[in-house]
Amino acid sequence: MNILGYMQKVGKALMVPVATLPAAAILMGIGYWLDPTGWGADSVLAAFLIKSGSAIIDNMAVLFAVGVAFGLSKDKNGSAALSGFICFLVLTTLLDPSTIQQIKGLAADEVPAAFGKISNQFVGILVGIVSAEIYNRFSHVELPKALAFFSGKRLVPILTSIAGMVLAFVLLYIWPVVYDALIILGVKLQSMGAIGAGLFGFFNRLMLTVGMHHALYPVFWFDVVGINDIPNFLGGAQSIANGTAVVGQTGMYQAGFFPIMMFGLPGAALAIYHCADKKNKAAVFSIMLAAAMASFFTGITEPLEFSFMFLAPVLYLIHAVLTGISMYIAASMQWMAGFGFSAGFVDLVLSSQNPLAVKWYMLILQGLVFFAIYYSVFRFAIIKFDLKTPGRGELMESADEKKATIGSEGLVALTQDYIEALGGAENITEVDNCITRLRLSVKDSSVANVERLKQLGAAGVVPVGKHGLQVIIGLGKVDRVAEQMKVALAQ
Repeated sequence: MNILGYMQKVGKALMVPVATLPAAAILMGIGYWLDPTGWGADSVLAAFLIKSGSAIIDNMAVLFAVGVAFGLSKDKNGSAALSGFICFLVLTTLLDPSTIQQIKGLAADEVPAAFGKISNQFVGILVGIVSAEIYNRFSHVELPKALAFFSGKRLVPILTSIAGMVLAFVLLYIWPVVYDALIILGVKLQSMGAIGAGLFGFFNRLMLTVGMHHALYPVFWFDVVGINDIPNFLGGAQSIANGTAVVGQTGMYQAGFFPIMMFGLPGAALAIYHCADKKNKAAVFSIMLAAAMASFFTGITEPLEFSFMFLAPVLYLIHAVLTGISMYIAASMQWMAGFGFSAGFVDLVLSSQNPLAVKWYMLILQGLVFFAIYYSVFRFAIIKFDLKTPGRGELMESADEKKATIGSEGLVALTQDYIEALGGAENITEVDNCITRLRLSVKDSSVANVERLKQLGAAGVVPVGKHGLQVIIGLGKVDRVAEQMKVALAQ
């Protein structure tokens, strides 16, 4: 597998620990709603909920180690997750400041500051990758009879504990250098203020085209270079007390997404519907309505974005630019809100009582403006340049899409159609999926029938080199298709 394909697998694995954030957002969001001024001091129930959410936020590093190890394991086995946990414990214990002080015979104030931050998401991701690779290579190894008890999956925790020691030795010398470099980068990014937030928004959307936005957002959203925007925001009062959050600044890498996902993209969907040929309007309406609702309420934007990303790339470039502008405006005006999952209505409501939420209601007004901008710009561009957005220029076929809504027999038939459109079972070497897309390893991505895949309901098809392919199917449907495809290919 090429590097880009592997990085995409890592990006997909990152969704496992990231998926725990909505739980923290809900618990802490309700807690702040119950006690918006005391932040738990005036309500036992509020304190209970806030502290419960904090338990997730405060342990994100180990969640990344466990989640990435599990997500990258070839059969999604709990043994891989356990191995990741063991490797993380060994490494962080050996690199704890007190251990470093003892091993190297240093005074407490002589221990590099880097080791005080060894328990972070960056290290968690590294541990998860190493643990998963060990699991994938050695989980089926058979040892001699005298050691047979330690064969297979029982061998992996032993090997990962050794790997933890090796990693600790390497990081003992490398981590201080890396840490100092990351701090310099983090300071540089933060010094750019609102402009940095705008650039992040722009590149975040651009990198979605190849699924590599997962490689970008940890830098801003988690504790890779010291920004840690999401956990610091969700921490609310505790983050303020700890000095890790600043009112009016923390949340700047999140807030500007709300006007785009809740209002801008639905405006684009309305423009696409209005520009569709009359004969296709009914089909386009159902597709755009579902995609716009998902974007507004949950912040899941891929079904909508992929509906025009490759059909009209100029529109997607405009979308990326407008996202950057929205991020810049929200950051510069200090209109702050945050999310535990994505920038949809649910997260906006939950974050509104967070003590770090500043004039969050202005994001709604900003969103209404962006709704008008998206609608006007998209409609003008589609008509002026005759862009072939959904429903323009050809009759839309919906018969195949209906298979996705019927029972198990329909799912089997739909999955078989997908396999054939991908070049047959012999062309598919590995099947995986994320929230909205199939992530496939294939022998030759060029043999896939893109038009047929779109007829079957795919919102987009993204080749990733010669041996990688992504098929955007949509929220809810993709899990079922992926599982059925694994069953079909195993037969």
